[in-house]
Amino acid sequence: MSYLTLRDIHKAYHLDKQTFPVLKGIDLDFELGEFVSILGESGGGKSTLMNIIGGLDRDFEGQVVVDGQTLDHHNEKALDAYRRETVGYIYQSYNLINHLSVLDNVLVSLDMTTLNKTQRIARAEELLAQVGLADQAKKYPNHLSGGQKQRVAIARALASDPKIIIADEPTGALDAQNTQEVLALLDSIAAQGRLVIAVTHSQIVADAGTRIVHMENGQIDQDTPLRDAYSPMTTQALTSRKLPAAVSYKTAVKHLRFNFWRNALIVLGTTIGLFSVILFNGIGNGVTSYIDHQVTSISNPKIVTVSSYTKPVKAVGSSSAMAAMSTTASTSTPKLSSTDLATLKNIKHVASVDPSYTVSAVDLKLGRKTTTLSTLKNWNNASNADNLIKGSKPSSGEMVLDKADAKKISSNWKALVGKTIKVSFKSQTKTVTTSVKISGIANAKNSMGMTDLTAINTQTLKNAETKAGVNAQPNGASVLATSMNQVNAVKKAINNSTQNGKRQYTATALTSFIKTVKTYVNLASTVLAAIASISLVVSALMIIVTMFMSVSSRVKEIGILRALGQSKQDIRRLFTSESLLIGLASASVATGLAYGLGALANTAMQSMTSFNIIQITAGNVIETFVIALAIALLAAWMPSRRAASMNPIDALAAE
Repeated sequence: MSYLTLRDIHKAYHLDKQTFPVLKGIDLDFELGEFVSILGESGGGKSTLMNIIGGLDRDFEGQVVVDGQTLDHHNEKALDAYRRETVGYIYQSYNLINHLSVLDNVLVSLDMTTLNKTQRIARAEELLAQVGLADQAKKYPNHLSGGQKQRVAIARALASDPKIIIADEPTGALDAQNTQEVLALLDSIAAQGRLVIAVTHSQIVADAGTRIVHMENGQIDQDTPLRDAYSPMTTQALTSRKLPAAVSYKTAVKHLRFNFWRNALIVLGTTIGLFSVILFNGIGNGVTSYIDHQVTSISNPKIVTVSSYTKPVKAVGSSSAMAAMSTTASTSTPKLSSTDLATLKNIKHVASVDPSYTVSAVDLKLGRKTTTLSTLKNWNNASNADNLIKGSKPSSGEMVLDKADAKKISSNWKALVGKTIKVSFKSQTKTVTTSVKISGIANAKNSMGMTDLTAINTQTLKNAETKAGVNAQPNGASVLATSMNQVNAVKKAINNSTQNGKRQYTATALTSFIKTVKTYVNLASTVLAAIASISLVVSALMIIVTMFMSVSSRVKEIGILRALGQSKQDIRRLFTSESLLIGLASASVATGLAYGLGALANTAMQSMTSFNIIQITAGNVIETFVIALAIALLAAWMPSRRAASMNPIDALAAE
């Protein structure tokens, strides 16, 4: 049985409603070891027959039997495997891939074999040596002569160890000397036991083979043996496989490097959009953290501040408003009793309750130096010991001074710790005076000026008021929740507390303030990031245009890869991987720039805020990479599918 058999092959082209037959019942048998020349004038059907034998043309009638197995031309995967394992192509126009080196062009076929990397390179170098191009391996096709290009094509055709070599006008673009060299190479390939089929209109090429098949008007009119065929090859040394995904990415990297500056501009455009998004998110994180830091440095965020509930006065007119103001002014602020403190302590999720005392118009005197405070509060569970920059929190008979207040008393404010200071104020029309020791200096390091940290020991303040004949009762209470998650629950429970159907307390917490501020900060950063993302849309369009341009400029390459056995999926993956690499590079550069600029900005602002205002988190980085890769995937979707859907015959014919 013949190795390759064609039975009753018919092929016709249809234009409008007309039919143009090209092949009219071709019957041929081929054996391994033959060098068969299919000779005929242009338009006789030679190339069409070649495409059918090579597994490129699927639209025909008849049977192609290879090594006893009928080739299923309706099974695309089977055809891919057939071209990968059995067929090697040599073209008149060489059909080398220009952005790959000579060595890499040969490796394209070897990448679809089970050889390891070292073995693939060794075989490619061996094949180049066989065709006399060992010293040209690192050059690119545009640096070679026509004869050298054809020899590279021959080496590539032999790379996967195919049993059939199809040569389409292999000497059509060569001079006489190179023609003889190529014909000698083809004859040596047949001598290895392979089937060589040369499609030609040259009698010189035809005479170099072992057999001439003459075609005219789509039919075989002569089949002439010239000499005996060579012994057939009995084994196939290499085993083929589908193209690994890693190879597609390596090829994509090579193409991106070959067109470096064009792709660098695309990366730059995408980087700008991604950089803006990650930077604005970092600013949002920093501002939110700064607010948290400033607020928590002033007071414990788990504290709920409680006072007696006072029903708001609704003013109907100006006279009513004045009356209400007068009444309010003449009524003292409601106090909390020990019973109130006990009630608050019994509320669920409350860890502790401390009374809050606040007095107004307080004079501090040390020697001849005097300063006046608008208010003085007691040290309780709302006070933050972390704000102490010198000394310790106040014990009995002691107080802590805010750094700003300490500076008003002495320029050498650190030396005030341990000294005794006189404190005086009016309470319930009586003057309260006491002397206390300064236990420490506090500083919240905030630029917001939200509070004065000067505070006195609670019992010391109560004792001073009692000694002056003042009934010392707390203005409010500081309720400590068991955790941050329970602050709102505690606040709600206190506000809902009633006695005889009447509301008892008003509770507030810093969490509400922080939440409101964070909402505005997040809104602002989201809006800025959304504005910046407009540039990402432009970037996506740039990538889409670039991919379409890449597909359009590489139509012939697509045809070459399909002819060598790559599948539609491989072609899609090739262009998708290029787009993904652009996205990955853009995200990497954007992240690096954002971190770099963030570090510079934070360093520049340290003197003003002592805080990192730009804080880029791992989540921001991951988000940036996800966005970049998503844009790249979407941008590659249409171009990659267009590339994969191309007819390999039409692609090979493209210029």
